[in-house]
Amino acid sequence: MKEKLVCIGNGMAGIRTVEELLKIEPDKYDITVFGAENYGNYNRILLSPVLAGEKTIDDIMLNEEQWYQDNNITLHKGQIVVSIDRRKRQVVSDQGVSINYDRLLFATGSNPFIIPVPGHTLPGVVAFRDIQDVDVMLEAAQQGKHAVVIGGGLLGLEAANGLHKQGMQVTVVHLLDSLMEQQLDQAAATLLKSSLEQRGLTFLMEAQTSEILGESKVTGIRFKDGSEIAADLIVMAVGIRPNISLAKQIGLYCERGIVVNDTLQTYDPRIYAVGECVQHRSKVYGLVAPLFEQAKVCANHIAQLGYSRYQGSVTSTKLKVTGIDLFSAGNFNGNENTEELIFQDPSQGMYKKLVIENNRIKGAVLYGETIDGAWYFQMMRDNIDISGQRNRLLFGQAHLGDSGHGANQAVALMSDDTEICGCNGICKGTIVNAIVEKKLFTLDDIRSHTKASSSCGSCTALVEQILASTLGSDYSESPKTKPLCSCTEHSHDDIQRVIREQHLTSIEAVMEFTNWKNPDGCHVCRPALNYYLLCAFPGEFKDNYQSRFINERAHANIQKDGTYSVIPRIWGGVTTPKELRAIADAADKFNVPEVKFTGGQRLDLLGVKKQDLPAIWTELNKAGLVSGHAYGKAMRTVKTCVGSTWCRFGTQDSTGMGIKLEKLTWGSWTPHKFKLAVSGCPRNCAEATIKDFGVVAVDSGWELHVGGNGGIKVRVTDLLCKVETEQEVLEYCSAFLQLYREEGHYLERTAPWIERVGLNHVQKHIVEDEENRKILAQRFLEAQTHAQIDPWQQRATEGVDQHEFTFLKELS
Repeated sequence: MKEKLVCIGNGMAGIRTVEELLKIEPDKYDITVFGAENYGNYNRILLSPVLAGEKTIDDIMLNEEQWYQDNNITLHKGQIVVSIDRRKRQVVSDQGVSINYDRLLFATGSNPFIIPVPGHTLPGVVAFRDIQDVDVMLEAAQQGKHAVVIGGGLLGLEAANGLHKQGMQVTVVHLLDSLMEQQLDQAAATLLKSSLEQRGLTFLMEAQTSEILGESKVTGIRFKDGSEIAADLIVMAVGIRPNISLAKQIGLYCERGIVVNDTLQTYDPRIYAVGECVQHRSKVYGLVAPLFEQAKVCANHIAQLGYSRYQGSVTSTKLKVTGIDLFSAGNFNGNENTEELIFQDPSQGMYKKLVIENNRIKGAVLYGETIDGAWYFQMMRDNIDISGQRNRLLFGQAHLGDSGHGANQAVALMSDDTEICGCNGICKGTIVNAIVEKKLFTLDDIRSHTKASSSCGSCTALVEQILASTLGSDYSESPKTKPLCSCTEHSHDDIQRVIREQHLTSIEAVMEFTNWKNPDGCHVCRPALNYYLLCAFPGEFKDNYQSRFINERAHANIQKDGTYSVIPRIWGGVTTPKELRAIADAADKFNVPEVKFTGGQRLDLLGVKKQDLPAIWTELNKAGLVSGHAYGKAMRTVKTCVGSTWCRFGTQDSTGMGIKLEKLTWGSWTPHKFKLAVSGCPRNCAEATIKDFGVVAVDSGWELHVGGNGGIKVRVTDLLCKVETEQEVLEYCSAFLQLYREEGHYLERTAPWIERVGLNHVQKHIVEDEENRKILAQRFLEAQTHAQIDPWQQRATEGVDQHEFTFLKELS
């Protein structure tokens, strides 16, 4: 027999919790929902576009009544729960409906605060909180001309904008001298006020309401200084208060909100609470993203899985009023311990301020151009060291190069046919339409419905910006800790730590220990788990070929016509007549249609048929040629120039150094592709300063560079250090590669990894701590004893293992 779950509240937080519960334990509970409004569940943050006439009520419905029926949920709409007997575990509504519960969920939200001045109960005084309020405002807009909005905060300005679009003359009354003081500093607020005035809104600042005028309905408003203005409608938008009266009535412990722990459990272990009615670690939240994070954790515990924790949220605010983009996050006013980076161009309507403390972003305000808001917020949330990029930080992510985050054009200016996800060919219009039509809110939702950001992940930040831009208002989908994939609640860091601490040596063991939702995993998590296990226990874990991408399973790059590209390794770009003859003979024998020199100084045999792959590799192995790993999340190639051996400018033997580096590092699996280069002098012909690890020869030794990246936008390396000897180059390279292998997230290039952890972090572990550097280098060398066994060479010498060739069956 099913247990009974009763949810008090039919809003976004409560129903999101129910949705999350249905995903993980759809048959555990008989679910009953009480909602005060006569509607299904709708998107409250899109009430502003409804008021402005840009959307209808139908457009913002998230779950219509049919959804409740389809999921066997009993909905009592238009009913308010008035009493709860905790001993009998029974709730009673104002219409006499009585329901027993095993688990009870409070999602009572908040109430708008109405200033208790004389006249505040007159018809024509309204809050801006629900559909009924919007209906009242729309009706007033048809009959009257003058509207007064009390409150110059985020909600008040959205209400003013909507009423202005409905043709009313709108005056915004604000108690303080600065608009949106909870979200903007004085400079940005001044720009905003000026822009809104140019668009037709009127402002009365530092004005205190003393009385609302009228007898049978509102006619005006009087202020403390005795002045009056006419009004047909007065909107109160001065704040909200958690709705905790029922919780207090039944004896739940409350302060500003219903106090909950990290599992969203109240002091009564059978009662949970989520949303705006909740107080967690002394904080209450009014934005949607934290409420959704709470919902996911709460559902996990109502389902009695019990391993998820809510540790609070870092919030940001995004607002768009009459074409003006605003973004703010964190402590944007700063304190005596902070400093400010500011960019201001009033003529262009642009203002950016970053508040910095100890080279970490603590707050941000953006006005006019907010495309980098999500990026700044991510760095603030992840506590990224920005010391290496301070001089260009205000110019935005686009000026830092292609660091694996995707293109960074302003999403608002992109056309619908702009390609966002290159892996799956998904355009902006497809993503936007899915968000609107499918009522999507999260990155995982978009991945499930469109496949955007579901492959390599390089477009993730851009997809998130499109999500925030499309939903608008105060919504920001920025969870504090992002899960590895939708199969788990755990992050990359959590999984890496658990594997090491618990000494888990199989994919199945990891999934079982961490309560994987999908026991088989998915195309996102299985390759990541396979890599993390291979990195942690190279001698114990047997590489799981079925958990690798097709290119890695086939040891060749699949091409658009279904054939394959085979690239044998050429050490440092130096070859011999024997190797060239072997490549030519293989090309002739297997009718390879094209042989091409690659940018990495190798020869690429293009157009190889899938059935010929084992045989052509066996043929190449006979000449001692091993795989170039051009297909893998692995060390790819070491590009070199001729250096001092031949070049009149060369200061060191760059070719010899490149060969030594390649023979040291080949075969090592890494979070993403890893490229090296060695240049024989500062003229840098081998382009070492845009590689993951670059070496530049100078008279006194070698410069070591890290975190470079080519691609659409180039990211130049950071200088790690200078060394004198070749042995030091090899040691530093080994240590750097191992640190990246152990700390990088799967499918994260070195460039975004260094931006995430900070160059100082890398230097601290490798340059400043000699003992740690040697330990890392030794771990890398030990792992290489297991890695440097070319699979094709092994098969050629040991005989064909049919199990190893299962990929051929899959390909066909």
